[in-house]
Amino acid sequence: MKKRGILNDELSYVLAQMGHTDKIVIADAGLPIPETTKRIDLALKRGIPRFITVLKSVLEELVVEKIVLAQEIKEKSPHLEEEILSLLDSNIKIEYISHQDFKEITKEAKAVVRSGETTPYANIILLSGVNF
Repeated sequence: MKKRGILNDELSYVLAQMGHTDKIVIADAGLPIPETTKRIDLALKRGIPRFITVLKSVLEELVVEKIVLAQEIKEKSPHLEEEILSLLDSNIKIEYISHQDFKEITKEAKAVVRSGETTPYANIILLSGVNF
C-alpha cells in the first residue's frame, strides 16, 4: 500500500501518465462528462468529497502550468474562485472561458474526476507542466 499521496488507483494511474499540456478535469457532481472521456468517480454523496479537497490532492502530485475556469464562477461562486486561486503557484497561467466552451474542452481531457461538490461552477481544467 502507498504510504502517502493519492490512493485511488485510477486517479494515480492517470496522473502518472500526464505529459506536457495534457488536460485533466476536476468536476462538481453535475458536470456532464463526455462518454468518450475517462470518468473517475469519487463522489460518495452530496458534498463528499469536496471539490477543493480533490483539487488540493491533485495539486500535490501534478505539475500544473495552466488552469481553465468557467467565467461564470466569478459571479456565481466568487468565494470558490478565491479559494482556488489561493492554492496556485504564482507561475500558473489562468484562463477564463464560457461554461459552454469549458464543457467542450472536457472532451480533450485524459479524465474527468467527479467530486461530490454541489457549488455552482466548481470545475477546473488543469494543464500539465514539466518540472524542469
